[in-house]
Amino acid sequence: MRTIRREEPDDAEAIARVHIRGWQAGYAGIMPAEVLDRLNPAAWAQRRRDLGTADPEHPFTTLVAEVDGTIEGFTTFGPYRNNQDRGDLDPAYGEILAIYLEPARWGGGTAQALLAAARAGLAERGLAEYRLWVLADNARARRFYERAGLSPDGEESTYAVPLHGGRDPVRLVELRYTARLDG
Repeated sequence: MRTIRREEPDDAEAIARVHIRGWQAGYAGIMPAEVLDRLNPAAWAQRRRDLGTADPEHPFTTLVAEVDGTIEGFTTFGPYRNNQDRGDLDPAYGEILAIYLEPARWGGGTAQALLAAARAGLAERGLAEYRLWVLADNARARRFYERAGLSPDGEESTYAVPLHGGRDPVRLVELRYTARLDG
């Protein structure tokens, strides 16, 4: 049976592994393979610890979907980041920063359950609208969000993917999606 619960400090490694496998499967053919191949679970786990989203006082909340004690996905949500800057928050809007799953769990309802839990968490904060950013070339994710009632609002951003060797980063277009929480 699947349960959804708040992230705990000891979850950092498991969440990082899910995050990386989700990136590697979801962004294959979108991001350069060299970037996806060098993702480091230990570094990503440490970054999670450094961000501190397991702290109940943190402005962002991470929820995990767990089956038989194994984390199979997670979502992170909170106030909207102006210009995707964690230091410049707009509490008038909510934002889902991430939904990632073990690729073997895609299509099994876990993403919908995490999205519903994130929406409920944002609604509990009294928000009426939420936003998220998705890579324009990520057709699978875009279809998921559109089926869930989100739609692009015309805002775009560029996600710069750093490359080794002093090469210029790969620039990927992101689209902002939005939806109401009260409708």
